[in-house]
Amino acid sequence: MAASLDDDLELNNQDYYSLLNVRKEATLEELKASYRRLCMLYHPDKHRDIELKSQAEQLFNQVRQAYEVLSDEHSRAIYDIFGKKGLEVEGWEVFILITLQPLPMATTQKFERSMKGYREREKRGGCSRELTPSVGVDATDLFDRYDEDFEEMPGGGFPHIEINRMHISQSIEAPLTNSDTAVLSGSLSTHNGNGGGNINMTIRRVTSAKGWGEVEFGAGDILGPLIGLKMFRNITPRSFLTAQGGLQFSPRGLRPSCSLMTARHLDQNTMGYLQWRWGPNSAMTTSLVRDTKSSHFTLALQFGVPHSYLMMSYHYKFQDDDQTKVKGSVKTGWFGTVLEYGAERKISRHSVLSATVSVGVPQGVTLKLKLARSSQTYLFPIHLTDQLLPSAVFYATVGPLLAYMAIHRLVVIPYTKAQKEEELELQRKSSATDIAKKKQEAESAVSTGLIILNAWYGKFVSETSHKQEKAKVIDVTVPLQCLVKDSKLILTESSKAGLPGFYDPCVGEEKSLKLLYQFRGVMHQVISADTDPLRIPKQSHRIEPDS
Repeated sequence: MAASLDDDLELNNQDYYSLLNVRKEATLEELKASYRRLCMLYHPDKHRDIELKSQAEQLFNQVRQAYEVLSDEHSRAIYDIFGKKGLEVEGWEVFILITLQPLPMATTQKFERSMKGYREREKRGGCSRELTPSVGVDATDLFDRYDEDFEEMPGGGFPHIEINRMHISQSIEAPLTNSDTAVLSGSLSTHNGNGGGNINMTIRRVTSAKGWGEVEFGAGDILGPLIGLKMFRNITPRSFLTAQGGLQFSPRGLRPSCSLMTARHLDQNTMGYLQWRWGPNSAMTTSLVRDTKSSHFTLALQFGVPHSYLMMSYHYKFQDDDQTKVKGSVKTGWFGTVLEYGAERKISRHSVLSATVSVGVPQGVTLKLKLARSSQTYLFPIHLTDQLLPSAVFYATVGPLLAYMAIHRLVVIPYTKAQKEEELELQRKSSATDIAKKKQEAESAVSTGLIILNAWYGKFVSETSHKQEKAKVIDVTVPLQCLVKDSKLILTESSKAGLPGFYDPCVGEEKSLKLLYQFRGVMHQVISADTDPLRIPKQSHRIEPDS
């Protein structure tokens, strides 16, 4: 036993999956079952020897630590990529996400999505792809028409709706080594007949457990070649710093730019950011972000050229299965004032739909629709009017709500119901197959294995016994059934009263064990003295059927 415990300590100390004896794709139920079983095995109270008790206590603590990490989806994802070192660094999610503007709880949500993408990436050979198409629609003719012009045009009685803007971007991320990652991205865009595109190549290297750096090379037909450098560093367990610099070779000459951003955890749910940018859009920005389980609040203030503004936003998160959110924000500055409100809801297992109404001066009214599915995000900004018209605000608010309710009732609910019925049917077929298999195994065990039908132990009364003597026997069928192994039952040369589950019904008297068992479909019977060894099955125990 001591040797086996030492082996467990040495072999399983480095891998949580091996320690819990589960596969890397194990579900939460499998983790719980293995954890409970190992806790019973390694519990210190199960061992009396001091050395074994100490070793069992170490294994017990390791098993508990492994379960705490693997049972939490966020911690498990960190462990899968970076191992135990990743768990030792506070704020590690900020480090591995490589986001330009990380947020505390939002970072966690992005990290969870990143982990899902990471597992999908493994299945596709290590590459991660993201696609973001955007289609801008000009629908101002619905609310702001020039009637005198339509009288002279054929078909002028119908409002004219056109697509005035299109943009599509895609990125492919591929790990080169354990510390190096390559990202290839590109985009194409067009607006009112004018368009362009660009392509970027980024090499990212993890330098240590506290920092990383990346080099970016880009080219485009509008701004020209680009060379950029970005670095991230954890200053303390509660703060970090991001520095970025670049050179843009534009037709107007060399355009340098740089930025610095520092952030600090003010408490468990609050982050403070301070950012300075120098270049074509120089600015100083400070923001406060508080993210809890039920709400998200952001307050930001920026002074810069050409834009200075004050922004405040609030999101409320409903605690439902569809992850419903309602949000509102107000932003005011030199450009004017913009008020936004909207909602977001999960419509399927992998899809999230959101709608936002933007009302501003002098921007007008715009309806923004977004559909996020897996690694693809579809954007549809619909510009309704350049003026603040109550009718445009009303239809932008009520229209998407009524459309969603109709589509949800007529399309989503029937589709989801059909999916659930299909899954239930597959489960029924799978269950039927499992039941048939287990039934076959049971029938095979009955026809080929050893089955203890009845067993009695004690003093039996025979024909030669005195009439005053009474039988003193106990039923030991269940204890003997538990001792059957590989269709065999072996009892050594010792008093059968000392076996687990037995007690001596008549101390000091001569006792016997009587067995009635079935082997390969044939009945057998044997009577064994208390101190005689017993090995079954045997051909000599066979009960011959009456002729």
